[in-house]
Amino acid sequence: MRFPRQMLSAFLGTLALVALLLTAGPASAHDVAESSSPADGATVATAPAKVSITFNNTPLGLGSEVKVTDAAGTDWTDGKVEIVDNVASQKLREGAPAGKYTVVWRVVSSDSHPIEGTFTFTATAAAAGAASVPVQTVGTPQPGTTQATGTVTNSSEPFPWSIVVFAVVALGLLVTLGVLARRRLSVGDDDNDGAAQTPDGQGGRDA
Repeated sequence: MRFPRQMLSAFLGTLALVALLLTAGPASAHDVAESSSPADGATVATAPAKVSITFNNTPLGLGSEVKVTDAAGTDWTDGKVEIVDNVASQKLREGAPAGKYTVVWRVVSSDSHPIEGTFTFTATAAAAGAASVPVQTVGTPQPGTTQATGTVTNSSEPFPWSIVVFAVVALGLLVTLGVLARRRLSVGDDDNDGAAQTPDGQGGRDA
């Protein structure tokens, strides 16, 4: 009767561990970027005065960084990143030219883990103070309008660790059951050998 009791204890313990890990998984997920301004891939009339990223939680201010570079690789950021509630904003210098811009951001999640991402936008005309020929693109909006804010490209999606943990726990359970089964077979063989012996140790032979 020892073997079924051991199996039941191991099985119930494994189920409890898996349930605990699956329940705690979502709570430990990092923050994610929900949208950006300008939106990823948007075309705007002129280079904006600032760019911003909206997160699902309020990120920490320490270590935040946003770079906004034009097609030539020039960084147009001005000053430090400003975080208000769940929005991180970065001001740009005046005179930014027309063309495509790449925004690379990095902040510290509310759970103290760094997260990062990138998005792009295109300015059809230079900002005030810059001399540049407007860039003609398909679907260019009328001056003074911008495309709606959309989802920003984000590289901080949490890895599904719960699946990996479940697979490891299941493998451990199989190994445990195999060891217990092997022990039961060994005990059974020992009992059979003992039964074949007579009390005088002669194996049942006549005196």
